[in-house]
Amino acid sequence: MVKCPDCGAAMELDEDEVEEGEILSCPECEAELEVVQTHPVQLNSLSEEEDEEEESSEEEEEESDEDLLEEDEEEEKEV
Repeated sequence: MVKCPDCGAAMELDEDEVEEGEILSCPECEAELEVVQTHPVQLNSLSEEEDEEEESSEEEEEESDEDLLEEDEEEEKEV
């Protein structure tokens, strides 16, 4: 018995029937889950990884926007 890392719903998975890297869907919350280990079965939420990737790319965009603003301000001071 394995629990969904998102909602905690019990999922009945047989170690011999799943493979590492396989993508499953939670029957309760429909979250996409990746099998990261088979003995014992361990699941990782793909939605968390996507959220983290989105957050880090948003932070990078904000940093680059700030850098551009600083460069513009410096150029204006020089003129």
